[in-house]
Amino acid sequence: MGPSAKGEPVIVQDETKVDVGIHLQQGSLTLTQNGKDFDAYHASVEFVAVHDGPWTADKVKFSAMGPDGKSVGVTVDLLNDTYDGPRAAVPVAIWKVVALAATSAGDVGITYTTPDPHPM
Repeated sequence: MGPSAKGEPVIVQDETKVDVGIHLQQGSLTLTQNGKDFDAYHASVEFVAVHDGPWTADKVKFSAMGPDGKSVGVTVDLLNDTYDGPRAAVPVAIWKVVALAATSAGDVGITYTTPDPHPM
C-alpha cells in the first residue's frame, strides 16, 4: 500500500518566521570570506515579521563547497543592528538570492520588497 494522507493543509498566516530554501546552479555564486572562496549551492532565506509589521528578509544561510572540497555553512545577516533597515555593504548578488527566494515565499503569503538602502 502506498502513502496516504487526510485533511487539508492550511498555512498559518500569523507565523513570525518563515525559511525559504532555494537551490543554486553550481558555479553561479561565489562567496568570499576571510580571503577564501566558497561555491554556494543552496540558500535558505529567513523572512521575519515583527509586531504585525511587514515581512522582511533577516538572514541568508548558504550551503557552500569550500576550497578544500568540504561543505560549509556561511550566514549573511541582512538587517542592521537596530533592525530598521538593511545592513551596509551586503553585496547585490546576495539581494538577488533574497529576491529569488521571495518569489517562492509569495506562495505562502509573504509580500516582500527589497529594502531601501538609503531610508529617510
